[in-house]
Amino acid sequence: MRSYLDFEKPVAELEAKADELRALEAKGEGYALSEEIGKLDAKANQALKEIYAALTPWQKTLVARHPQRPHFKDYCAALFSEFTPLAGDRAFGEDEAIMGGFGRFRGEAVCIVGQEKGDSTETRIRHNFGMPKPEGYRKAVRLMEMAGRFGLPVLSFIDTAGAYPGIEAEERGQAEAIARSTEACLGLRTPSVALVIGEGGSGGAIAIAAASRVLMLEHAIYSVISPEGAASILWRDTKRAQDAATGMKITAQDLLKFGVIDRIISEPAGGAHRDPQMAMVRAGDAIASALSDFSGVGADDIVSRRAEKFLAIGRAI
Repeated sequence: MRSYLDFEKPVAELEAKADELRALEAKGEGYALSEEIGKLDAKANQALKEIYAALTPWQKTLVARHPQRPHFKDYCAALFSEFTPLAGDRAFGEDEAIMGGFGRFRGEAVCIVGQEKGDSTETRIRHNFGMPKPEGYRKAVRLMEMAGRFGLPVLSFIDTAGAYPGIEAEERGQAEAIARSTEACLGLRTPSVALVIGEGGSGGAIAIAAASRVLMLEHAIYSVISPEGAASILWRDTKRAQDAATGMKITAQDLLKFGVIDRIISEPAGGAHRDPQMAMVRAGDAIASALSDFSGVGADDIVSRRAEKFLAIGRAI
């Protein structure tokens, strides 16, 4: 069953009417309704395009968090073959908020790392709502180091509200784990591509997103803190999250201007949750294009180009 956001109500009403007519037509009650159904579908599609062409930063935040938006596991299943997951950080334990392993992307061996939020109550709890603990970042470092030894590209998928802020995470060295993971990303001697598929929250995101190329879905967000968190600090009022979202410039369009990301991947009309398969195909094409930029590039150049990319952020503003 499709879930609608508040600003999608005009579309919801049109699609509900079209579904009612389809049900009547299927039962054989009344005259042929195909023409009327077609008109309603056309109106709904047009309304959807108009709404999504003018989303506010806060509305994009809601889209990025949509419960039916495809998650890392969906991208992993759609884009990679022969995927072999690895678990544990060889120090404390397993953290399922970050998943990863090795597989093939369009025939080529790659390392894959991603944050998984889960899509049901049970899986959300198991994956800690996509908020990694130190062992998750240490697992990511382990995977990146393995990829470096075998000369494999690293593909990372970012979708987290931020690193887990609990006491136990701090006791086990959360800040250091994030820093070490960021360091591993920046020092990687093979090409890396990061894709923000939903939320990219704070250091919890950058820890696996400091890549050679940073891509972002059209309606994803990427920020130093959540809009609610910023509102609580600036105004001590989370109800002003919409103001914070606008002021922080968290959209893909803003971040491309600032040089924080390298490319925006367009989403299907109505967002990735409307047509997950198309969204994932487009993501795959963008990843392949980004990797092709490094064909024949030496390891030293890969590291230096990545450093130059991040050092240049904000300098031209």
